[in-house]
Parts: sequence; C-alpha cells; structure tokens
Amino acid sequence: MAANINTLTLKLRGMSCASCARRIEQKILEVPSVYECSVNFGAEQATVRFNPQKTNLAKIQQAVEAAGYSADPLQEDIITGEDDARKATRLRASRNLIIQVTVGAIISVLLVVGSLPIMTGLHLPFIPTWLHNPWFQLVLTTPVQFWCGYRFYINAWKALRNYAATMDTLIVLGTSAAYFYSVFATIFPRFFTYQGLMPEMYYETASIVITLILLGRLLEHRARAQTRDAIHRLMGLQARDARVIRNGQEIDIPIQEVRMNDVILVRPGEKVPVDGEVIEGDSTVNESMVTGESLPVKKQLGDEVIGATINQTGSLKFRVTRVGKDTFLAQIVKLVQQAQGSKAPIQRLADRITGWFVPVVIAIAIVTFVLWFYFTGNFTLALIPTVGVLIIACPCALGLATPTSIMVGTGKGAENGILIRDAKSLELAHKITTIVLDKTGTLTQGKPTVTDFVTVHGTAHGQELKLLHLAASVERQSEHPLAEAIMRYAESQQVDISDVKNFQAFPGSGVQGTVADQLVHIGTQRWMEELKIATLNLENYQHTWETARKTVVWIAVDGKIQGVMGIADALKPSSVEAVRALQKLGLKVVMLTGDNRPTAMAIAQQVGITQVFAEVRPDQKVAIIQSLQAGEIRRPGKKPQSKIVAMVGDGINDAPALAQADVGMAIGTGTDVAIAASDITLISGDLQGIVTAIQLSRATIRNIRQNLFFAFIYNIVGIPIAAGILFPFFGWLLNPTIAGGAMAFSSVSVVTNALRLRNFQIRSKLPT
Repeated sequence: MAANINTLTLKLRGMSCASCARRIEQKILEVPSVYECSVNFGAEQATVRFNPQKTNLAKIQQAVEAAGYSADPLQEDIITGEDDARKATRLRASRNLIIQVTVGAIISVLLVVGSLPIMTGLHLPFIPTWLHNPWFQLVLTTPVQFWCGYRFYINAWKALRNYAATMDTLIVLGTSAAYFYSVFATIFPRFFTYQGLMPEMYYETASIVITLILLGRLLEHRARAQTRDAIHRLMGLQARDARVIRNGQEIDIPIQEVRMNDVILVRPGEKVPVDGEVIEGDSTVNESMVTGESLPVKKQLGDEVIGATINQTGSLKFRVTRVGKDTFLAQIVKLVQQAQGSKAPIQRLADRITGWFVPVVIAIAIVTFVLWFYFTGNFTLALIPTVGVLIIACPCALGLATPTSIMVGTGKGAENGILIRDAKSLELAHKITTIVLDKTGTLTQGKPTVTDFVTVHGTAHGQELKLLHLAASVERQSEHPLAEAIMRYAESQQVDISDVKNFQAFPGSGVQGTVADQLVHIGTQRWMEELKIATLNLENYQHTWETARKTVVWIAVDGKIQGVMGIADALKPSSVEAVRALQKLGLKVVMLTGDNRPTAMAIAQQVGITQVFAEVRPDQKVAIIQSLQAGEIRRPGKKPQSKIVAMVGDGINDAPALAQADVGMAIGTGTDVAIAASDITLISGDLQGIVTAIQLSRATIRNIRQNLFFAFIYNIVGIPIAAGILFPFFGWLLNPTIAGGAMAFSSVSVVTNALRLRNFQIRSKLPT
C-alpha cells in the first residue's frame, strides 16, 4: 500500500481558531482514500496522505471549501521564496487589518469619552453632549461592528452552515448582543422607562471588543510570521547568480538557468551557487550556514561542495550535480517545512478540547444569562456577564500553544545543523533514556587508514601489490568506510583497478567478487570462519593490531587466506566530550558495532562507554535495539523496564536499527539510506549535535507545556470571572471590554513565549 500513498502539503486560508483547524481536518478525513490528515493552526498548513489512484487534489480542495475555507498546494520556491501574488495578498491583508484597527481605535476612544458621564455618574462639562448622544454613538459603532468585524460574521456564517461553532461564533454572539441591545434601547427607550429602568448603551463595549480582538490578531500574525524566520533565513542563503564556463567563456547567469553538469567557477569570498563536485582547485569553504559547524572545511579534487556555502581561500571549479529543488539547501528547507507543519502527540489533548470547547462555552453563557436574570430580574445585568463569557473564551491560545513552539524549535534546529523530520521526533527526543552509538563514522571519523598490510608470502613487494590489486578492485564497488581506506591505500601505491563480476556485499561481514576468474573475499575473521576459510597462519597479527585499536580485514582468494590488513580509524575530536555530556544528561550510552570486540572495547574505553555490543550483524542490531527498548538488557537485580532508545549511525548497515529505534539519528556525512531511515539528521557529523538535539527537544517541550498551562489556566480562571462568580470581590472584571482585551492578550502571550525559543543557545560546556 505504501507505494500508492502520496503526501500533500496544503496552505490554508480563512482559519481563525483551533476549532477551524479541527473542522478542516475532519472534512478532509471524510474524503474517500484519505488515510491521514494533520492540520497545523500555527503554520496554517494541512499535511494529507492519500491514495492518488482513488482521489486527487481537487477533491481535497473541495472538502476544504465545503468547510468554508480555501487551500492551495504549498509550493515554496527555494530561489525566489514567496511568489509576488502571494506576497501581495499577504501585505494587502496586513494593511487592511492595520486600517481597521486604527479606525476601530479612534471610534472606540470617542465612544469611551462620550460614555464617561454615564459610566461615572458625574457631570463632565468638557465633554460635548452630542458625543454621548445614543444616535451619534449608533452611527459611530455601526461601521466598526459590520466593516471592521465583517470577517467574524462571514466565518460564523460558514461555521453555522456546517452545523459548527468557532471562536468567530462567540465573538459574533457577544458583540451582536451588546450592539443590538443598544440599538433597541436607542430606538425604543420608552420600553425601559415604562419598567422604571434607564436605557443603557453598550456601543463602546461592542466597538472596543472588536478593535481589541483585531489588534490581538494583528499582533498574533506578526509574531507568527517571526516563527517562520528560519525558513526565510534558509532561503536567503541561496546565491542569486552563478559564474558558468560555457564554450570556454565565463558568463554570469541567474541561478535558475544553471543546468546539470555545468562547470562553475567560484572565487574567494563568493557563495557556492549550487551543489557540485570539485574538478579543479583547492580551497577552504565555510559550511556553517547549513551544517552548523564553525570550522572551515578543506575542498580539493573530487570533494563535494554545497550550495549557499562561502568559498574562502582559493578558487574552485566544480561540476554541477544538483540544481533547483534537488539541492542540499532545498532539501533542508523542505524538511523544515514538513516538520513545522506536522503535529506533535502532545497537541492531541488541545485538539480534543477544542472539539467541544465552543459549544460548552455557549452553554455556559446561556446558563450565566438565565441565573443572573433569575436572581436580579434585570436584563441588562444578565447581559453583561453573558457577553463577557462569550468574548473571553477564546480557543486560539490552545490551538497556538504547540505548533508555534514546534515551528520555532525545528527552525532553530536547522540553524544549528540539526534536521528534525517531524514534530513527533522532536517531542520524543526529550524522553530518550538510552543512546546507542555506532562506532565507525559515528564515534570515529569514518575515514580509516591502512596502517599495516601483510601477505602469506610476507611483505614481498610483488605479491603485496598483486593482492592489493585484487582487494581494491572488489572494494571499489563498496560504500563502506573501510573500503574507502583500502582504495586510498591502493591509489597511494599506484595500483591499477580491474573490472569485477558478481559483486556482493554482506553487511556486517564483508564483500566478495570475481576478478580475472579469481574469487575474492574481504571481511571479518568470523565471516571467514563461516565460509570455512582457515585463518590460523596470520592470527598473531590480528591480536597485536586489535590491541592497538586497529580493525583487522582478512583477504581470501579462491577460498584461501592470502593477506591481512590493519586499519586504524581515529576518534572524532568531539566524541569523548559528547559521550560525557550525554551521560551528564542522565542518559545510558551504549556502543553497537559490527567490528571485532578487542577494537570495539579499546574505542569504548577511550570515550568512556561501559556497555558494548561488538561483532553484531545488521539483523542482530535490530534485535538488540528491540531488547533495549523492552528493558530486557539491564543490570543484574533490576526489573525489566521499557526504554526510549535512540540509535545514531551513518552506514547502510545501520539503516534497519535506525528505523527500529524510537528516535533514529543519522550522521549527515553518512549514506542517503541511513539518512532516509532516520528521524533526526546531524548534518555536520559532530556528535555534539546529539546533545544539542536533546537539549533543544527538552527546551521545546518545556515551552509547549508552559504555553498549554497559560492557555488552560486562562480559560479556567477567565470564564468563571466573566460569568460573575467573583462579583462581590471583582465586580469591575465583568466589563466585556476587559474580557476582549484578555482574550487578545492570551493568544499574543502564547506566541511570544514560543518565540523565546529563538534565544536557545548550544551549551558548549558540560551540563552540571
């Protein structure tokens, strides 16, 4: 079925609260052959997984439109960013909102000033009598109610047509009650005087509430725009032009016109425009903007360069290998967009609450009106707290609590060279109890070097080169770091390479192939023994080299051992400190490797890891991860307890374990297969990124919990106060104007708190 599933990201328009997001989600899920839908209110996006053979984009868009909203596929161009039409629409909407807030504020001030004599009961001669004339106030309030507040009426009507209620429903009910009550009192004042009552006006309440809500929405939009800064900054890294060599001439062209296999010249201080492979020149390149690694990286013939990085010391010529949406930077932007649009499990509680929140609030408002009218017999006194309940109960804060923090957190991760696949991975990372580290390419640099080479005929130069020729020819087909070491050694010895037939790789064991009718096996001693190939005559070398923390590679030709290599792989400079930092964070650190036990134990001792699983095949790695998750592998005397396990690796042989782990972390310098199987990618390959990812996850979840607390406590406290429960002590809080201000403040405070994550700093020192 997986082959028949497409994932589509939609940009949504028209949402006003979390209830809108939930209704869109439900409508999309009603479309046949839609398997999954996640609507992110903060990002204003929907991620939909569906069967393209049975449904399509048009049907999904129709479902969104049936709910009263609109949706278009998200197509962000890495080169140009927002298209002109979308940017113009966004700016026009923002400008209109500013105008409406300004008009509403001016009218609200006039209404408040005009109402002061009635509100205070004082004679204020400096206020003209016409300013508090009910008919004049009606004329002033009407454009605020129906022009500034038209969006609330439109959205409330759309919700009503779908038998639903949203925040707009609450606003319309509350402000309309105040407005139309005042209109009735203006037109029919005698209705009140006959009952011995004063016809009170609440025009200023309706006007101020609408203005405050619009102001809150304006501030919220601006704050939410800042949560997308990471995307905009990433897009801004892209070079605009490229210097291409065509027909022997250098020409500057827009980056959009660069084609595959073009040759590009980059001088010192210039940006690398697109991804490619160096074909001439030596230089150092600052890759910190995409990897988070501050140290410049040396580039020479055959090395890969990444678009948007900065060339520093020398000129480079490189051949283009990726353009447009296939570039490394474009893939980063895509991953960040997907992560920011995804939904974290912690958000489920807020989603469930918003589903029934608005109907419950309307019921509370009705009960409030009935009780107040029953005990006071005064329609006006019953109306005030009812309007307050309707206005203050805004589910926006609940809807924004999680997605805004996720958007900022994933964006901050991208800035530090940490790509997080989705919100679930970010949330789960803070629960990790056990970190499983691969050795080669993860703890070590992954660029091992051949230090020793012995054949059964000794070190006779002719025999050594002949065997090296066979080994290098076979290893050329492999992606393993040890194969690269053998290839580099063969190049240094100027050994020719021949074609190979029937090449096969056995992850965790070795490789085999036929060279000039000779069957060559290269791999571990255990594999040789499984193949019934005797290793006794060279075993003394193995013991000596393994004691020196070297990996031993055996070479057999036609079923007989012909030679053995010692290969050393130095630790990454950050490995020791990263392991200590993880342990200081309270995590159990485990090494899991296919390498031999003596070498693995030597490396483990050097970095401070006490639990090691060595000589493990890829399928066995999965079983060990499962055992760790189930708590079956534990210290003596302790009961089994399930664990949240993270696996860190970089090779093809790590992919199954990365997929099995609760959180898979791939070293970005590793293979595409490993990265595809992971939840988090450390672009630079620095293990300090693991510490940063966990710290970022913990900071993000802490921020989300703060936001949810603010949102819940706001409604738990605000609704009873608005209903008048504390009237004897805080009667002044019954004013619907205060409720409107509090409602606007709640959303802004949640988003502002989420933006604090932008100040997240990597802890370079060990935590205490």
